[in-house]
Amino acid sequence: RPVSPKSLTVEQIAALLGCSPTSAEVASYLDTHDQLSHLREEFLFPKNAELPPSDLSLIDGSKECIYLVGNSLGLQPKMARKYLEEELDKWAKTGVHGHTEGSRPWAWAENNIEELMANVVGAKTEEVALMNGLTVNLHLLMLSFYKPTATRHKILLEDKAFPSDHYAVESQIRLRGFDPEQSMMLLSPRPGEDTLRTEDILEAIEKEGESIAVVMFSGVQYYTGQLFDMAAITEAGQRKGCYVGFDCAHAAGNAELKLHDWGVDFACWCSYKYLNSGAGGLAGAFIHEKHNHTIEPALMGWWGHDLKSRFQMNNVMQLQPGVNGFRLSNQPILLVCPLQASLEVFNRAGMAALRRKSLLLTGYLEYLIQWFYRKDPACPHKPHVRIITPSDPRQRGCQLSFCFSVPIGKVFQELEKRGVACDMREPSVLRVAPVPLYNSFSDVHRFVETLGCALNATQQ
Repeated sequence: RPVSPKSLTVEQIAALLGCSPTSAEVASYLDTHDQLSHLREEFLFPKNAELPPSDLSLIDGSKECIYLVGNSLGLQPKMARKYLEEELDKWAKTGVHGHTEGSRPWAWAENNIEELMANVVGAKTEEVALMNGLTVNLHLLMLSFYKPTATRHKILLEDKAFPSDHYAVESQIRLRGFDPEQSMMLLSPRPGEDTLRTEDILEAIEKEGESIAVVMFSGVQYYTGQLFDMAAITEAGQRKGCYVGFDCAHAAGNAELKLHDWGVDFACWCSYKYLNSGAGGLAGAFIHEKHNHTIEPALMGWWGHDLKSRFQMNNVMQLQPGVNGFRLSNQPILLVCPLQASLEVFNRAGMAALRRKSLLLTGYLEYLIQWFYRKDPACPHKPHVRIITPSDPRQRGCQLSFCFSVPIGKVFQELEKRGVACDMREPSVLRVAPVPLYNSFSDVHRFVETLGCALNATQQ
């Protein structure tokens, strides 16, 4: 009877198979025993020939590319086109009646998939709204949760947060008449370290908490791939009287989130990375139900009005409680469709199972990188790779961030020529994200082999 790979190390599997730990046979074994491997068939993989940077003198254009950039843009779900065509057809044939007819009535289409989204982020359905883009939602939430006073006006966030978060926080502080130089509290790693220690975050909250109005962190840091201890940060911030919110752009669909159980005050996320809704897809917002009757939107629109009386047009607001009251306008049906297609796949798999596979998949990538490309004192001129993402699987999602001993721009260019889709982030990081929903262990093995070819090309 086959042995489950969950209980085996790479070396044990190799011994079982009678091959090297770095052999492609190990990847094939892991793929064969992957109970989620069938989900790959739900997505469309670009072919090498279809990627603009590919050099077809180096690779077979008919093969699928090595797609490891779901942290930036997820693959297209196969059902997305069908759902979009259904709505375009309904528009063509029924016109205005599409607002209330069909399997996806436009007037409340997003409501039909909010339970699916809530399952992904660990929330109750009524705590989640699908609307706008991430930064718009962050502004709407901050307008209600950031209530600065003369003594409590700071916002704590990580230094080098995603630029849009940084700009949003900066502008919210200015909007309230405060100085970002005084009110933005940026937390940096210790000298010589790449990531923040949880104890340092908690210590900063304990020390400065009485002057902090909002703790606003990423769930997963976009550059380093660090998964923050959201439960501990939430508990520490709230104990000091702070509201605690998270940008979950790189966490939703990646890490196993429990926004409700952790008591997070608010959160927001985009849906085009791990959630595969397409560029500019419909974003999500979360407000914990404990705030249903104490936190209200600073800005209102008619979509925040109770649906039962929304179309009576009496101009007397009957505000929906919680995050539903933060809606401003009807949501674009053409953005609902691809998100629905993706969320249906997520809910067939479940985040717990996806996370279990992710630990194996990213661990396998880490193992191979360290085997082949760790710094070797005996060969000081050999190109090597340093992983800046935490080695503790509990402190990372699926992404690993690599720094190279050779110029990264050249490495990235050579990888793209060879059909690898990953991404480079200035100043010196290559982000590689094996996504458990559709990536395979063979994808990881092919990437590591191709990286060797790319590194050799940089030396010529």
